[in-house]
Amino acid sequence: MQVGKRIFLKRELPDKEIVEGYKDLPTSNIADCMNRRGAMATRIKLMSSPTKEMCGPAFTVHNRPGDNLTIYAALKYCHEGDVIVIDNEGDNTRAVIGEVMMTWLRDQRHVAGVVVDGPMRDIDSLRNWDLPIYAVSTSPNGPYKEGPGEINIPVSCGEVSVNPGDLIVGDADGVVKVAREKTTELLPKVQAFHQEDDRKTESFHNGTGNIDWLDEELKNKDYKIIDDIYRP
Repeated sequence: MQVGKRIFLKRELPDKEIVEGYKDLPTSNIADCMNRRGAMATRIKLMSSPTKEMCGPAFTVHNRPGDNLTIYAALKYCHEGDVIVIDNEGDNTRAVIGEVMMTWLRDQRHVAGVVVDGPMRDIDSLRNWDLPIYAVSTSPNGPYKEGPGEINIPVSCGEVSVNPGDLIVGDADGVVKVAREKTTELLPKVQAFHQEDDRKTESFHNGTGNIDWLDEELKNKDYKIIDDIYRP
């Protein structure tokens, strides 16, 4: 077996009920419950107009920079509900996916979303799609189809290491990864955090919230409160 040209068909996947539990949970709450970590770099932005957040197991693709032969292989082997996570090795010179491939992923494979650490194209059409699509940028330059590349191996996407089967969640704020083996234990923590976050928001809205903790925190951090104007 030649390293660099491998397609692994099987993954360890999170429980479907657990995946369902993460749907509609904000990525910010998920990241906060992981010590404010796990979010992909801010260069990876939402490019389409989905009506619900992206949530599903990672189907990983590591392609040669600017080449999409292996991404085409992903079209054949991915499954309904997958999130296609594409490691383009930081290349930003040419689009590796566009409307034709996205149409297959949406209409034939029914994937949960696509995350590309690189450029895409056909944005005039795709920006209106309900399918969650995340990418770094757009470019009219097309890709090559030479390989090599690999499927369902560990990849790096937006400075985050993603293993096949990790849970990928995306909303308007960005994309976050939850390691597959942590999904079950983390879920109730995120759900509780989300409920408390909603309670805080409502209390700030109706005026019953407070920040009484702030004075003590500033004092502990050695802030100085000066009842005067600034003078150089």
